[in-house]
Amino acid sequence: MRARAAFWPQLFFFVLLLLPALAWSETLAPALPPGLAAGGTAVVAETIDGDSVVLADGRTVRLIGIQAPKLPKGRHFAPWPLSETARAELQNLVQGKSVALYFGGTREDRYGRVLAQLVRDDGLWIEGELLRQGLARVYTFPDNRAAAKALYALESEARAARRGIWADPYYAPLTPEEALGRSGRLELVEGRVVTAARASGQVFLNFGPDWHTAFTVRLDREALAIFRAEGVDPLALEGKEVRVRGYIRRDRSRAIMDVTHPEAIERL
Repeated sequence: MRARAAFWPQLFFFVLLLLPALAWSETLAPALPPGLAAGGTAVVAETIDGDSVVLADGRTVRLIGIQAPKLPKGRHFAPWPLSETARAELQNLVQGKSVALYFGGTREDRYGRVLAQLVRDDGLWIEGELLRQGLARVYTFPDNRAAAKALYALESEARAARRGIWADPYYAPLTPEEALGRSGRLELVEGRVVTAARASGQVFLNFGPDWHTAFTVRLDREALAIFRAEGVDPLALEGKEVRVRGYIRRDRSRAIMDVTHPEAIERL
């Protein structure tokens, strides 16, 4: 009886020691969300950059749902901060290893690249791990959103912990005023929607009192159809603090971001 009484405190102490290890193990291995279609397995032969690999069968895979810091690869821009770090980590994670491909939308882009989520043979979800380490940002598309909720959760965790790119001002979310001077790359912009208006079958979210000069988010007819299907009313965002993501383009004196699906607008 005395031996049994001594056993329980020892067991309790052992469990307390084990819990942090279990939590750390779970953090190290993001799990692919359910509902994606399996697409076979292959060995990774080459790592192109932080979000693209070549399989042993010759196919190029663009890791869908994320954007890693960009390498120029012959284009005329300087490498983004941490671009080589992201490439090296992806190489470390998958090169020479067997991966399973999973699909949650369009399976091939216009360049012939396979658009897939990758899971290593030990169960590690590669896109999730890169986000968890802060070596990529979420970048979803209207025809490829199946894993968006899980992707955003992992990015949020890394951003809160200031891991990887989130400790570098280059990737910091912009204010609407800062966004006025940007164009040509994926940006995150945080601010209050001053006005939300419908015009010509589109919706415009204006981040300043004068829509002629304010940073503006535009939702076209195709985007609005997706918002309606999800039960999301973008006009209800007026007066709300949000984070939006997408490419900024110039239209005369205006900076406009075209948002194509609900996940690209986060309520803060």
